[in-house]
Amino acid sequence: MKMASSQGGVGAVTALPNHHLSNGPHWNPGINQHQLHTARSLDRALEDAVCSGTLNLSGRKLRDYPGLCYDLTDTTQADLSKNRLTEIPPEVCLFAPLESLNLYHNCIKCIPETIINLQMLTYLNISRNLLSTLPKYLFSLPLKVLVVSNNKLVSIPEEIGKAKELMELDISCNEIQVLPPQVGRLQALRELNIRRNCLHMLPEELADLPLTRLDFSCNKITEIPPVYRRLRQLQHIILDNNPMQSPPAQICLKGKVHIFKYLNIQTCRLNKKPDSLDLPSLGKRCLPQPLTDSMEDFYPSKNHGPDSGIGSDNGDKRLSTTEVSDCHVPVACSSDKDQLAEEEEEEEEEEELKEVLDLRKIAVQLLQQEQQNSLDSELISAGPRGIPRGIPRSLLFESCVISVCHTLYASLYVVAAFCRSSRQEPSDPSFTMRRKMEHLREEMEQVGLLRQNLESRLKVLLPDDVGAALMDGVVLCHLANHIRPRSVASIHVPSPAVPKLSMAKCRRNVENFLDACKKLGVPQDKLCLPHHILEERGLVKVGMTVQALLDLPASKPTQLSAV
Repeated sequence: MKMASSQGGVGAVTALPNHHLSNGPHWNPGINQHQLHTARSLDRALEDAVCSGTLNLSGRKLRDYPGLCYDLTDTTQADLSKNRLTEIPPEVCLFAPLESLNLYHNCIKCIPETIINLQMLTYLNISRNLLSTLPKYLFSLPLKVLVVSNNKLVSIPEEIGKAKELMELDISCNEIQVLPPQVGRLQALRELNIRRNCLHMLPEELADLPLTRLDFSCNKITEIPPVYRRLRQLQHIILDNNPMQSPPAQICLKGKVHIFKYLNIQTCRLNKKPDSLDLPSLGKRCLPQPLTDSMEDFYPSKNHGPDSGIGSDNGDKRLSTTEVSDCHVPVACSSDKDQLAEEEEEEEEEEELKEVLDLRKIAVQLLQQEQQNSLDSELISAGPRGIPRGIPRSLLFESCVISVCHTLYASLYVVAAFCRSSRQEPSDPSFTMRRKMEHLREEMEQVGLLRQNLESRLKVLLPDDVGAALMDGVVLCHLANHIRPRSVASIHVPSPAVPKLSMAKCRRNVENFLDACKKLGVPQDKLCLPHHILEERGLVKVGMTVQALLDLPASKPTQLSAV
């Protein structure tokens, strides 16, 4: 009986915490003590905010604003991050002196219109929430930093152009498809983060901003506008995980310097017309300084290996990180007060100066070769072996001026024209120019035919620089296997871990391709040499080899394979 009564007593005691939890503090479990401690710490944080003007309620899992009983109207900094708020508390929107508001990692779906009361707010972090739109009135605030990453934004309102004081904008990890051109009005913007969105193109208006950091990685962008070369203050550009075509991926991997050189070259290509036979006007140009350049400046390709940088127009010259771009388009910092019209005029003047400097280099080369009384026969298609002595410098310079044109083969043409002009027999410089320009057009047509053959057979889209695309030999090996399967047994291809092949692997690919061409029956006189592909110096030869490979009869590879 005693045991039964004692057992019943135990059952009565165990039932007490369920029925009298709030009335008996002696029976409160540890979790309720933690809640009381949290409540006391919350009160202490609110009391400290009243005294200091800094409200810190981060990481408290709050669903409602707890400071209704406190006068916090003098608060200048408020941190409500890592809570469960579904809206910006109306009480916070009444903190007129508020300068910094952190609402990171909540459940906020919209920004109330009462936020315009915060006319001293310069920092707003509302990232990792549930925002689907940004209201127009938000950009009437004097914001300097706006962070709205990791939301569900699909667009940015055009009113963003009103945020004249905005210096940092982070709209990464959203679903934005187009940036409004009004972003170009943010003349104070220094950092722009638009990574991990759905952008297909970049607005050209960004080129006029004083950006120091630009991150547009993890998008669908294929081209960097050439006008971005005017981002003179840019220090960091992050563009990985984009299907880049211009600049090509191999140039993007080399960094900002090569990217800007590529944009400069593209701009010069757009501004110049190589098909035109009109010589540049020299009426408003003045003579440069005395001729003191060296032969190394005139033939820069002799001291550069195949891995020194990106290729130029004809593949004879490569750009390294220490070279100056041929186009002389300014990349260094300049005053923000320069207007767009003045910049264009400066660029035109620099292009004209570049042409005059080319004349100067050509004249130096001719004078030095005149003193040596010898001339490399490979540079001259017709004419005497040497240059006669006693020719005045004025005649040399005039001969050079006549032969200058908007092509990358100007140096070879000038030497040949000069030799013909030094004969006793009369010659016609205009005839020489027409013949050379026709030859250049034929080469350009052959390169275009090479691109067309490769793209049509392999169903791929090659970049603008065909030589750089063929340099690793991967495309050519695939072409050989397309003509006859397994004609190239192994192909070295880039991988995400190693996006660029070493020169040894590129050479193996090229040699395997040429061996396959021989086995398939390409005539020896139609075969190009390995350096024509590896050094991008003989696209015409490569085109002849590819054309001969494509012209082979369908039955011939089968007979060879049977042998």
